Amino acid sequence: MRRATAVAGAALAATVISMFTWAAPPAQPPAPFTLSSPEIKAGGRIADAQVFNGFGCQGANISPALSWSGAPKGTQSFALMVHDPDAPTGSGWWHWVVYNIPASATSLPANAGNTQNMLLPGGAVQGRTDFGTTGYGGPCPPPGEPHHYYFRLYALKVPKLDLPKDATAAFIGFNVRAQSLGSAELLGIYGR
Repeated sequence: MRRATAVAGAALAATVISMFTWAAPPAQPPAPFTLSSPEIKAGGRIADAQVFNGFGCQGANISPALSWSGAPKGTQSFALMVHDPDAPTGSGWWHWVVYNIPASATSLPANAGNTQNMLLPGGAVQGRTDFGTTGYGGPCPPPGEPHHYYFRLYALKVPKLDLPKDATAAFIGFNVRAQSLGSAELLGIYGR
């Protein structure tokens, strides 16, 4: 009986070892979808180089360099929406809108928001901002409390958004969110 118990115990141990030996390694969670900039630290003050030049502000109006990683599986394009929810308009202020950024892109260089520079990846389109123009328009809040500027990059499940050239930022945002697989965010703060 002792021998039978020892044999049964050895068989059970071999089975347990076999289960752990042949089990697939645990799946690694996907890397988080992140957006960063060498010019804007998360939650930090936006520099004068990125501030609008007009309406009483005297910045250089240069869009910051941006880079991202960890896009969700199935991403076919990206859209960037930059918004100030603190603007005293009732709906905030759209500062930069770019869509149809190719899925192969992982960054935008500094000053890509200047429509004369042609620094955006091929196929990318800049939409109309609340300044009434296309391209980047930097922060320029009224004097008082600092405003929050959200740079949000959306991973889209479609290769292209087919939108009218004069579409408003709100209309573009509606379409972006309807096709979104996920988003990454960078917050900058500016006040005067």
